[in-house]
Parts: sequence; C-alpha cells; structure tokens
Amino acid sequence: MAHSHDDHDHDHSHDHAHDHGGHGHSHVPANFGAAFLIGICLNVGFVLIEAIAGWLGNSVALLADAGHNLSDVLGLVVAWVATILAARLPSARFTYGLRGSSILAALFNAVFLLVAVGGIAWEAIIRFSHPEAAHGLTVIGVAAAGIVVNGVTAWLFASGSKGDINIRGAFLHMVADAAVSAAVVIAGILMIFTGWVWLDPLTSLVICAVIVWGTWSLLRDSLFMSLDAVPSGVDPAAVRAFLLGQPGVDGLHDLHIWPMSTTEIALTAHLVMSGGHPGDAFLLGLCEELEHKFGIVHPTIQIEIDQHNACELAPDEVV
Repeated sequence: MAHSHDDHDHDHSHDHAHDHGGHGHSHVPANFGAAFLIGICLNVGFVLIEAIAGWLGNSVALLADAGHNLSDVLGLVVAWVATILAARLPSARFTYGLRGSSILAALFNAVFLLVAVGGIAWEAIIRFSHPEAAHGLTVIGVAAAGIVVNGVTAWLFASGSKGDINIRGAFLHMVADAAVSAAVVIAGILMIFTGWVWLDPLTSLVICAVIVWGTWSLLRDSLFMSLDAVPSGVDPAAVRAFLLGQPGVDGLHDLHIWPMSTTEIALTAHLVMSGGHPGDAFLLGLCEELEHKFGIVHPTIQIEIDQHNACELAPDEVV
C-alpha cells in the first residue's frame, strides 16, 4: 500500500509502552515458578500413592483419579514451560517473542484433559459390566489426602486465575481434582454402608461430566485466542467508538484487536485525521488510555491525513 510521507509518521506505541506517564508496565507474566514447582512435586508424589492404592484396593475410581492427576501433572509442566517461554525477549524471527506459547499451552491442556476424561469414562463403563468390590477405607483415606494436595495446589494459582487463561487452566485442573477426590470420598463412605459396588464406576462418570463442564470454557477461550479473536474482556465496538471519538479523528479503518499471549492484548488501527498529524503527545496519551480503559498494552496507530486517499486496507473484509 502506498503511503504519503505523513502516513509514515505513525507511532508504534511499543516505544512508549514502558513509560506511560511514569507508570511503567511489564510484558512479562506474573512469576508462578514456585507455585508450579510445588504443585508438580506434590501431585507426582500423590499420583504414585493413589495409583498403588487404587491397584491394591481394586478401585477404578482411584485409578481413574490417579490417571487424571497424572494428566494434570503434565498440564502443569506444559503451563510452566509456557510461562518461561513467554518471558523470552523478542528475536529477529520471533518479533513478539514467544508469548503465544502460553495460548498454545492453554489449548493443549484443555484438549489433553478432555482426552484423559474420555479414557476414564470408558474404563468406568466397562466396570459397570464387570462390577468389583473396592476397599472402601482405602478409597476414603487416599481420596481425602487428594483433597488436601489438590486444594493446596489450587490455592497457589488462585491469585492469577482471573488475569491469565494459562494460569486459570492450571487452577481449574487442581479445583477439578479436589472435587474429584471429594466425590471419591463420598462414594467410598456409601460403599462401606451399602455394599453398592456400582457406586465406584458411577462416581467416575459423574466426575467426568463435571470435568468436561468445567473445561469447556477453557477450551473455547484458548481456541478463540489461537485464532486471534478479540479477547472476551474487550468490547470491539467500544474500542472503535473510543477511537472515533478522539479530537481530530475523521475516520477509522483496519482495526484489529488480538491476544499476543494469555495476558497481553495488541491493537492496530489506521486513523484518518485530515487536520494533520497530531504529534507524539496525542499518540502517547491515546496509548495510555487504551491500556487504562481496555487493557490493551501494545497498540500501534497509523495516521492518514488525506481522507480522499483510498487506503487498500480500508474495507472491513481486507486484512
């Protein structure tokens, strides 16, 4: 696309993003390294204990829970690696750094968790055809320990569960595991008092349904993020109205809003300002307001001063 000289006098707001009015912000996600390390160690130890207890106690619910916990250990590892990669500096090839790896990790965790649930459900269905008595006290004791382990691990990620979908994935996994363990405890108590051996596989199926319900939003959000959809917390119509409402702005096109990572939002837009280039102070203030109002930390604004100069990127269907 041809640009006039003034078209090139645009601001790449990243230059200003680290010094917005004296309140710098960081592109690096919050550091949950200690939480990941503690969570992984706790869960690896518990998986080993639960798998052995499930085998010796003949409980498919415990074995299913152990398999689910093992998938979550892998999920924690993937999420941790993603947070480390997301902190890497940009390079000549990866000009945004590796921030997008956090989105891939969230998507992987959601898909992997659903696959693991499918395996658990299949095993439970088979057990209905061949019911076997499980050792109730073993089931109760191990599952109760699971509530503590998973509850503590979930608490470690609670503070970051709202601002980062990758951390939210880890948090949801641990909360789901705690709920699974609580359900297994209840099933163990009922089996002791009633002798209903079918409660063991039934509990597994109920657990699977709960996990699928809780994982669906993670799968949807991470899939949308991987397709560069506007993040759910940003109203694109409000952003458009805000930009068009700026003094001197006659038109707006080529507006794109997308997640660079699970915590950072980018924006590009062409503003038509026939009165001439507004200067760096206008662009700096605009960047600050976009961050303050919408959480957009990486806006790039291009100014076009001739509203009769047809921009090839003006049509909405052109990207």
